[in-house]
Amino acid sequence: MYSHGSESLIKQAREIQESELQKFYSRLVKQLQVKELGHETVDSLQRLHLILSATKYTRTLPSELQKRLSSLLSSPSEQLQVLSSAVLRETLPLSGQELNYNQDNISQLNSHAAALLLSQTGSRADLSSLCAQLLRSLESRPSEGPSHSLTHTLPILNTILTHSPECLTEDHMTLLSKKLVDWLRYASITQGGGASSGGFFTGPRSRQPVPIAELDGTVSGDFFTVLCVGQGFTEDQWMNVYSFSMLRHWLLTYHSVSNGNTAVDSDDRSEVDGSVVSMVSATSSSSRLLPPKERLREKAFQYCQRLIEQSDRKAHKRTDTELQKACLVEAVCILDCVCVEDTSLVYRAFPCIKALFGRLSSDLSFARVMLPLAQFYLNHGEMAAVDCECVWKLVIGRFPAELFNDPFLAHELLRFLRLNLESLQLRVPQYTRSFPNLLKLLAWDSPAVVDDFVDLLPSLVTAGTAVELLHTLLDLPCLSATLVLQLRSTCLPISEPGGRGLLSLDAFRSPSYRGLFLFLLRGEAGSGDTIDRLSTLHELLAEAADWPRVIQCSQTVPVLLHIFFNKVIMVADKKLLAHLILVQLERSSLLLNIPNYIKEIHRVFSCHLLRLCELHPSLVVDQSHELLEFAGTTANVYSKEEIYTHVVWVLGEYLSVSCDSRCSVKLITSCFEALEAVLFEITSSAPPPGAGHPAPRVVTTLMSALAKLASRSHDLIPRVSLFLSKLRTVARGGSVAWCSNEEDLVAIVTRGEELWSLLKAPGVAQSVLTPPLHVTTPQWHRDTNVAMPLRLRALTSLTHSQ
Repeated sequence: MYSHGSESLIKQAREIQESELQKFYSRLVKQLQVKELGHETVDSLQRLHLILSATKYTRTLPSELQKRLSSLLSSPSEQLQVLSSAVLRETLPLSGQELNYNQDNISQLNSHAAALLLSQTGSRADLSSLCAQLLRSLESRPSEGPSHSLTHTLPILNTILTHSPECLTEDHMTLLSKKLVDWLRYASITQGGGASSGGFFTGPRSRQPVPIAELDGTVSGDFFTVLCVGQGFTEDQWMNVYSFSMLRHWLLTYHSVSNGNTAVDSDDRSEVDGSVVSMVSATSSSSRLLPPKERLREKAFQYCQRLIEQSDRKAHKRTDTELQKACLVEAVCILDCVCVEDTSLVYRAFPCIKALFGRLSSDLSFARVMLPLAQFYLNHGEMAAVDCECVWKLVIGRFPAELFNDPFLAHELLRFLRLNLESLQLRVPQYTRSFPNLLKLLAWDSPAVVDDFVDLLPSLVTAGTAVELLHTLLDLPCLSATLVLQLRSTCLPISEPGGRGLLSLDAFRSPSYRGLFLFLLRGEAGSGDTIDRLSTLHELLAEAADWPRVIQCSQTVPVLLHIFFNKVIMVADKKLLAHLILVQLERSSLLLNIPNYIKEIHRVFSCHLLRLCELHPSLVVDQSHELLEFAGTTANVYSKEEIYTHVVWVLGEYLSVSCDSRCSVKLITSCFEALEAVLFEITSSAPPPGAGHPAPRVVTTLMSALAKLASRSHDLIPRVSLFLSKLRTVARGGSVAWCSNEEDLVAIVTRGEELWSLLKAPGVAQSVLTPPLHVTTPQWHRDTNVAMPLRLRALTSLTHSQ
């Protein structure tokens, strides 16, 4: 994990002797007494941090050294601030020194000192006390103390709010809400930092305040926001920026808290002055008479509306354009939060939201802004009776289709879908039909988004979409390859005749195969479950089988198939389940030839074929023709060993009158003859060229299935017995062509002898090979007709009486 040199330093730090450590402390104190701290002091502080952090024991520093380190927290050098804060966090505070920032020196608090202070708080009371000090510092007028302290106060309060919101009292919340109103709405509208209007006679006396500007360079005619620019900013303008940054967090955290005192606070300069308010002034200043929480909500609403208006201005710098997008995202989120708290604001907000959507919907560069807009429509569209179809056509239509290769958008879109699953299923009928589009995100970047689809996939499985969704999941590697070809076709030249190019790319551009690729790239379900020329498509994409993106995509398909089948048994009827069995049999030979992919898919199919038949044994009779056709094809023994074995087992296990009264002797006989022919063929000749020997499990499963069927139709017992006796005779003669391993052959012969012995007594064979339900699922502890419940009750009474 560490290099040899790093391990050596850590070992030295752990093994340092106490006497040597005390000398090091004394030397460091002397270094810190010098006015100009150089590189030697920095190195010593770094070594001290290593010594303290390398051991699991927390040390206590000498008081003089701890005081010196505490004083470094307010050093002009940020490197010294970082080092001193890191060192002090590794130590125990001196007795009585835990919260040593009082109202007099709270102004010295910066982010590094705050990190130390928060790490030393041992209880909620400590945090509450710290909050009180910080909030009192917010109340102080600029002339009452150093003004630079406020720029660190809000980030510290926001940190406390994140980790322990309950430490703020209602008075704290009321005060902070009032201050946020002032900073958001009443910040200075002139530039700070000594900005000048220019001119030859510019000087200290002739310097005039310069108004703030908009991003397009025009003079701002309204209140200051984060999208205003200037050569410098005043402190209250910085507080405006900080307030906007934490506003949504504040509103969300305290949504359920009571509104607090509704009385007018005359000490707040944003409140109405005077003790008597006339009816006229009350009407004109109605927002000023609101309780602090409602007033903050109103000012936040106005602030966000101004930001939306400012975002329509043409910015001169690219970075400012990105800032506009980021502010739009935050502004719409805050509007949504405010409207959730006060539904009466929905009608005021929607005209602005609709205008914003209309302005940005045609520009895909604003795609990330559209997701908060979609959230707003989802939360409030029904209340405002607004048609939201155009929103969903854009969000779950165009975005995945055209921006599937944008990782940030993919993450945010899938997060939006996960957070709103229930609402989407109830209010957005297009959602469940959009899986061909949404799966493009998975096909393009499977490792990054597979966790999201583990959560989303069950919501996409319905009785109407199950079959098409299963085909789509199986074709996911083909979709991945097609997306790669789609991007390459736009940036690579068309290959010349005889030139070396991608054959699959030429096929993608060819009108002859265009329909195949367009089906994979479809945006909505309903155009058909699959395509007829799947084998042709797989041939065209054969060279994509070793593309890393395609291989990664194929590795996620088995996981999603398990989720699909676990969900589909909850929503599907018997007819649909029968159809899914047919799809499994059909698609077992129609898969893109990727190493290990086909084998993994067969394993998943086998697992869930057993499960479906176990839940509904009558499915075997319903689909007996297709199952027999599959099991009667000898080639499947060699190419589809896993699923073939399970199909044979299902036929032998559930083709019985006890499972379905429709199971006739004729059906049992036809199944027996089909399996007998396959077993005879694979045990009487060598495997075909290029194929391996049949797996011993396939042979023993065929033998067991024949024995089970014969036990249900005794006329077939002589035929099974004859085959088993011949098998034993052949095996005694030495090696056989169809089995190269002697141990496997012995195991096969042993199973054959066991079955042969059972079939000598047909009644016993039927009880063993096809046991009745009360034997396979006993409930003797509940059966009142046997003695077991009486004995259990007696034992229970004896043990409880003790």
